[in-house]
Amino acid sequence: MAYTGPLIAFLGISIGGYWIYSAPFYVFVIIPLLELSLTKLGYDIIEEVRDNELVHWIFDLMLYLNFLIIMLTLYLSINAVIYDDLSTIEFVGLVITTGLVLSGNGINVAHELCHRENVLEKSFGKIMLIPSLFMHFYLEHNFGHHLNVATKEDPVTAKYNEPLYLYWITTPIKEIISAIEIQKNLLNRTKSSFFSIKNDLLFYIIIQSLYLLLITYFFGYYVLLFILLSALTSILFFESVNYIEHYGLLREKNSSGRYERVRLIHSWNSNHVIGRIVLYELTRHSDHHYKTTKKYQNLVSFEEAPQLPYGYPTSILLAMAPWLWFKIMNPRIPKNMIMQLNN
Repeated sequence: MAYTGPLIAFLGISIGGYWIYSAPFYVFVIIPLLELSLTKLGYDIIEEVRDNELVHWIFDLMLYLNFLIIMLTLYLSINAVIYDDLSTIEFVGLVITTGLVLSGNGINVAHELCHRENVLEKSFGKIMLIPSLFMHFYLEHNFGHHLNVATKEDPVTAKYNEPLYLYWITTPIKEIISAIEIQKNLLNRTKSSFFSIKNDLLFYIIIQSLYLLLITYFFGYYVLLFILLSALTSILFFESVNYIEHYGLLREKNSSGRYERVRLIHSWNSNHVIGRIVLYELTRHSDHHYKTTKKYQNLVSFEEAPQLPYGYPTSILLAMAPWLWFKIMNPRIPKNMIMQLNN
C-alpha cells in the first residue's frame, strides 16, 4: 500500500486532463475518509512482522525502490510538460502531483535513510533529496532539529498560534540559515576552510546547481520552471508535515538554564494505520525523536505520546484553516508548555 500514491500519480500523469489531480485527490480525500473508518484496523500487523528479523531486508528494499519511483515520476512529468501542451490547470495539477511524490516518496524516505549509520544508505538518502533541492535538510535535520526540537531555537518547531502559511514562509529560510551555521561550526571544529572537501554544504550547492543546469540544457527553461515549482511544492508539503508533528510543544528549562532531555511528549504522534503504511511510520514521530537510530519498522506507539486526533492528510487540511486548527489543537497542548513561551 506504500506505493499506491505514486501508482495513482503515474496513471493520472499518463492519462492527462483532470486525471492529473488523481494523486492529490487520493491523498487528501480518499485516505482521510478511509482512516476515519479503518483507524484501528491492522493495528498490530507491523508489530508482528518486525519481530521476524528474516524479513527485515524487505523493509529496506521498500525504501530503495522509491528511488525508481522518483526517477519515473520525473520522466513522466517532464515528458508531459514537453509533449502534452498542458493547459494552466493541468500544469498546476502536474506540479502538485509531482511535488507530492517528491515529498512523500523522496524527502520522507531520504529522512529515514539519512538517519542510518551505514554510509551508503546515508548517501543514497542525500541523492533522493536532489530533485527537491533540499540537500541541506541532512545537515539541519540531523545536527540541528534533533538537538533543538521542542525549543524556540528550533526553526522546525511550530509556535503556538502560528499559522501554517506563515510557517511556510519563515521555516524554510530559517532551516537554510541553520544549515549554514551548522556547517560553519563543523568546519571550525576541524579548522577547515570554506573550500575544504569537508564542506558538505558547498558540495550540496554544486550538485543541485549541476542538476538544474542539466535540466535547462536538455529540456529548456519551461521544464526548469516546472522542476523549480515541483521542488518548492515538495518542500511545502514536507514542511506541512513538520508543522503538525511539532506544533506548540516545548521542552522545559531546568534551574541551570538547560532544556530537559527530549521525551515522548515532545512530538505529536499519529497511529492511523493508512498514514503509517504510506509514510513509512513517520507518523510514529514521538518514538523517532526519542530514539533517532531506530529503523522505521521498529518504531512504537506509546500511550505517553500526545496524539493527533486525525491522520496526517486530514491534519494538514485542518492546518490550512488556521482558526479551525487552533480550535482543535490548542486545548490539547499542556499549559506548562504554553507558559514556556514567556521563558
